[in-house]
Amino acid sequence: MLPPESASAQDVGREIGVGADTLERWRSEALSQPWREKVWTAAARFDAVLTTAAMDENAKGAWCRANGVYLKDLNVWRQSATQALATPEEERASPKQTKQDRRRIKELERDLRRKNAALAETTALLVLSKKLEAIFQRGEDE
Repeated sequence: MLPPESASAQDVGREIGVGADTLERWRSEALSQPWREKVWTAAARFDAVLTTAAMDENAKGAWCRANGVYLKDLNVWRQSATQALATPEEERASPKQTKQDRRRIKELERDLRRKNAALAETTALLVLSKKLEAIFQRGEDE
């Protein structure tokens, strides 16, 4: 019923033993259903990335239309494959970045120690001032 043969419903019905009306109903139901996305396995996605790697943008677009894939999905698959194949050394920070991070951590720790000391001093002063108030209030009562 579909190209390239484009056989009639009667011919197909006779060949497989189903009525032409049934075939027409099945065909109309199939055409009325929304197009379902193909489930792409990891291997199929990787194969798609390999297939389209050497293509220019126009060829990639044509391939995507023919296979029902969005170009952005293909690019995401490519990034995912690249990250999966990256060696751990490539993912590590550079020595320069590591040195900057260590320097920043030292500065933050120094700042934290200073603030903790200031907080402890303020707490001690507050406690002493409350004790002083309590002592002088008793003295006035007596």
